This record gives sequence, C-alpha cells and structure tokens, in this order.
Amino acid sequence: MTATSVIRPGWSPVTIGLMVLGFVVFWPLGLAMLAYILWGDRFQSMARDARDQWNASPMKGTFCNMSKNTGFSRTGNVAFDDYREREIKRIEDERAKLDEMRADFDSYLRELRRAKDQEEFDRFMATRANRTPADLHQG
Repeated sequence: MTATSVIRPGWSPVTIGLMVLGFVVFWPLGLAMLAYILWGDRFQSMARDARDQWNASPMKGTFCNMSKNTGFSRTGNVAFDDYREREIKRIEDERAKLDEMRADFDSYLRELRRAKDQEEFDRFMATRANRTPADLHQG
C-alpha cells in the first residue's frame, strides 16, 4: 500500500468543496485552502528556498550572535565596549548585593513571625493551664 494524499493540490471537486466550506466556516481557512490548491505542490520547494535564503542572509549571523553572549554585540569601539562591560558587571554586583539583602530581610521577618507565634502560643498555653475544672465545663 502506498502512502498517497487523498486531497492533492489542484482543482478537484473535493478541494473546491473544502475551500467553499472553509470560507463559510472561517474565511482564513478558505483562503488557506485556496493557497493549497494554487501552490500546494510547490510548498516543499518554497520552504527549502526560504531556508536557503535565510542561511545565506547576513541577518542570520546577526541574530545568532545576539542570541549567544549577553545579547549585546560589540560596537567596534574598544573603549566603549570595555566601559559597557565594566558597568554591566557593576550593576550585576549591585543586584547580587540587593538580592542578598532581600534574603536577609526575609529571614529576619520569618524569625519575627516565628517569635510572635511562639509568644501567642505560650500565652494560650498559660491561660489554658490556669483554668479551673469549673471553667472547662462552662466553655
């Protein structure tokens, strides 16, 4: 058994019916079906040509370089690039300090909450221990 497509590009009753149905249901589907009827046999070669053109494009190298490194490309001015790298490192160091301070503060707040909870629990237990048997039957 060979693997063939039931719906082939070209003007046939099935493709025309699907195109009309696509326009009735949602117009972009009809438009897509029309494109398939007209250019469906060329989609693979068009995709290959587009891929080849992208690989040959100078923009491909630019996008690849941006995705590597830090997202910043060199400007060609060595002094400016060095200055920018120093500033970025300084800002990253400041951010690390702020993150450390935030962690310390969060730890401090957790300890305060724990101490407050412990105090409330101790007060509850002391109040409960001081109850008389008569108080237990009333409440």
